[in-house]
Amino acid sequence: MIGITSFGLFLLSAFLMNITPGADTMYIVSRSVSQGRKAGIYSVLGISTGVLVHIFLAAIGLSVILTTSALLFTIVKITGAAYLIYLGARMLLQKSSHLELKATTSMSLKKIYMQGLLTNVTNPKVALFFISFLPQFISRDNAYGPLPFIILGLSFVTTGTIWSLFVSFFSSYATEKLRNNSKIEFVLNKITGVIFIGLGIKLLNTRAS
Repeated sequence: MIGITSFGLFLLSAFLMNITPGADTMYIVSRSVSQGRKAGIYSVLGISTGVLVHIFLAAIGLSVILTTSALLFTIVKITGAAYLIYLGARMLLQKSSHLELKATTSMSLKKIYMQGLLTNVTNPKVALFFISFLPQFISRDNAYGPLPFIILGLSFVTTGTIWSLFVSFFSSYATEKLRNNSKIEFVLNKITGVIFIGLGIKLLNTRAS
């Protein structure tokens, strides 16, 4: 199949990996719990876009440069970790709850989308995953260039997006009444901030090999 082998096994593996909680899941749950369904959806879209970027880079071979250059890997890792820690610290220092903020909804959702995109793009661990996982399902005598990478990547991001949307809907629905209480919502924001800082610290511990 266009240079792809064991596509059914790939889909099963992709599904199992997508439902395994990780940094992206924590980010989506945090946004959904603290700000609701729309925030969760936009965080999913941002992360999925970030995955598409990694798929493109893997398809044209740039991810190999990232995984073989210790300096570049470290720069990207520190950038991503610093961004996550910055987001978490800002939420911890925020004095007003989301219900009391005067920012427009559209701007807020755009920021959430961009945060999801940047946290994924600046995570070299995602690049490592695609470089090590996708080639296992590509034929050795592949004559289709980057096409098999793209097909497998799009299949992976499709199943991941569907699962992530389910997680977002469930998380936001389960905590809807809590968010309507400004005091509880304020605490949820602080918890989200702590999670972001934790994700940033975890990212700093990521190694290229």
